[in-house]
Amino acid sequence: MRKQQKIHVKIGDNVKIITGFDKNKIGKVSKIDRNTGKIIVKGINFKFKHIKPNAENEVGEIKQFEAPIHHSNVKLN
Repeated sequence: MRKQQKIHVKIGDNVKIITGFDKNKIGKVSKIDRNTGKIIVKGINFKFKHIKPNAENEVGEIKQFEAPIHHSNVKLN
């Protein structure tokens, strides 16, 4: 079992991204994973997942979702 990390932000806090592609953007914390030390910020760090067509789904699609970022890459705003 991993030790839970102490995280300096809470759900609902406004944070500013300090590193990475979304640097200097501001968003609200929507989810926290204390085991991995990662957070999900609403409207930040979008990733795409390409889904192939299969027997049930005749057409493929591209789904967009918010990926988690490490809590050390944000600061309170």
